[in-house]
Amino acid sequence: MTDLRIGVIGFGLRGSIARTAHRPGRGCVVAAVADPDPRARDAAAAAFPGAWAAADHRKVIEAPDIDALLVLTPDHTHADLACAALRAGKPVFVEKPLDITVERCDEILRTARSTGTRLYVGHNLRHMPVVRMMRDLVQRGAVGTVKTVWVRHFVGYGGDWYFKDWHAERRYTTGLLLQKAAHDIDVVHWLSGGYARDVQAMGDLMVYGDNPHRRSPGEPKTEDWYTKDGHWPPHTQRALNPVIDIEDVSLLNMRLDNGVLASYQQCHFTPDYWRNYTVIGDAGRLENFGDGPGGQVKVWNARRSGHRAEPDETYTIPGDEDGDGDGDRGGGGDGDRDGGDAGHAGADPLIMDEFLRFARDGGATDTSPVAARMAVAAGYEATASLRTGGVPRQVPPLDPELAAYFQRGQREAPGPGQRGS
Repeated sequence: MTDLRIGVIGFGLRGSIARTAHRPGRGCVVAAVADPDPRARDAAAAAFPGAWAAADHRKVIEAPDIDALLVLTPDHTHADLACAALRAGKPVFVEKPLDITVERCDEILRTARSTGTRLYVGHNLRHMPVVRMMRDLVQRGAVGTVKTVWVRHFVGYGGDWYFKDWHAERRYTTGLLLQKAAHDIDVVHWLSGGYARDVQAMGDLMVYGDNPHRRSPGEPKTEDWYTKDGHWPPHTQRALNPVIDIEDVSLLNMRLDNGVLASYQQCHFTPDYWRNYTVIGDAGRLENFGDGPGGQVKVWNARRSGHRAEPDETYTIPGDEDGDGDGDRGGGGDGDRDGGDAGHAGADPLIMDEFLRFARDGGATDTSPVAARMAVAAGYEATASLRTGGVPRQVPPLDPELAAYFQRGQREAPGPGQRGS
């Protein structure tokens, strides 16, 4: 099999995705990288011998020898770059979130349809073992019909990852209830089988806003901007971003279009870092304890009782043990910063497998551009609710024709007298 030649747009902190894609002789090779930062281009040259680099993304997008593209740039640039890639007729992987407004997400989807070019969005948690295990249990009826989902997200390294660079500014992210929560909103949608229709949120900048230790505008991050064991407690953080106008704690309530009620809570100054999901149906509940290899998903569904530490069913989250058992560790990552040695507990290699197959052959995928748009739309409207005193907001639906196009696997509907494939 001839290697796909991949062009990478942006080789920053999410460059780990490009490294995962690079498999010379095994189906894929990174052949070109575009990044305006000469340090990033130097790093790309070292990572991908034989690849060429450019400061101008257009040179990579338009290069005739590039088969597919990875857009790994800051969130607010996704629409412009993804649309350019789609218009060039090359399958494109867009890192999550799809963009930072509903309008810009819809622009990407419209462009994908009008050009007929394959679009894929990097919602890698759909390949994360803990999420797939919960999804399988729900599909098997372990808790009956899902009625409510609760998510708590403890972002122990939030001060390092989100308050020392562009993530700290609304103009680049809208807010962390979109940027960071897009992952978990998508998981809630996937587990529940519906999309958020009504949202209401509250939040605040409770800790990092009072920290006076900011860098000067234009001053680069310090070498020790991230450490696994340092920078604790949160008030000891130094060299924060010059501008911080996003929230570091947020609470979101959702009503889905199928009646499921869901809640999501996010905090960026906890001592621990992991996601906790609880799914309750009309015949039981499940909950994860740890979200990486060696953690467990427990199910209570056999009888009523008082508190029982021991569940009726226990499932161990698969994967290679790394001694820290959380699977959601730092050390890579960009907009989501959950890279870790295994890449989201092994999800990154799996999502890249799916993208490369999709880029070659098309077909069904576990990720969904529609779901990616709906996660952004929920996060965007939730942020608007948060910043207007918790006033409830409605999530704008996607154009039904666009939704149907992507549900067909990015194939046009058959014409009169034709049969769909």
